[in-house]
Amino acid sequence: MAKEEIEIKTSEGTAKAGLFMPEAGASRAGVILYMDAFGLRPALDVMAQRICREGYTVLVPDLFYRFGQYGPYDARTAFQNEASAKEIRHMIAETTQEMTQRDTGAFLAALDQGGASGPIATVGYCMGGARALNAAAAYPGRILAAASFHGGNLASDTSDSPHLKAASIKARVYVGMAGVDRSFPPEQSTRFADAFRAAEVDFAMENYVGMQHGWAVPDHSVFDEAGAERHWRRLLCLLSETLR
Repeated sequence: MAKEEIEIKTSEGTAKAGLFMPEAGASRAGVILYMDAFGLRPALDVMAQRICREGYTVLVPDLFYRFGQYGPYDARTAFQNEASAKEIRHMIAETTQEMTQRDTGAFLAALDQGGASGPIATVGYCMGGARALNAAAAYPGRILAAASFHGGNLASDTSDSPHLKAASIKARVYVGMAGVDRSFPPEQSTRFADAFRAAEVDFAMENYVGMQHGWAVPDHSVFDEAGAERHWRRLLCLLSETLR
């Protein structure tokens, strides 16, 4: 496989991204990987490469590009440091769901230019989870699968909560929840399930008992190898059944 560092022109600037292409050339099926709170880094490259080895073209865009240079952050310790924690929380708060939905139009165009002009899946981790689902709502004709792993605030009280967009989603959806996660408590998971059932979305939710928020990302302090492998089985099955 090959990785290309690209720049994506959006309506508000230029986002850096990694574009991962299978060895046999670009696949018509593509995947957008929405990052967690710690930004682009080698751990996300490793995850993108694993998806790419299955034959998909994978795009990993920088969602914080509006802030210029930042980090790099160590996912194990960034929230233990007051300065880096404040900076990360500020960037999360100021990068709205609406912004990422607009940016996704440019991300899809970048995949087209990379040869992935066919069906698309989105997958997000942490803050990326809600963005992957909202992208599916914003581009229902193109995004056929959407997955969230330890995604936060999937059924919050805000107007941009994914559960409010359920009726617009035509993709198959998978949500993998951490066993105990303050960012997606039981009352939210119930609200989410009710909304997606009412909208007749093809979705599945799983509770990863014993896993902590961040378990699937290899450089996270709570990374769990067994739990991560389970997540990979679910994700790759979803991609195979929807994109092939």
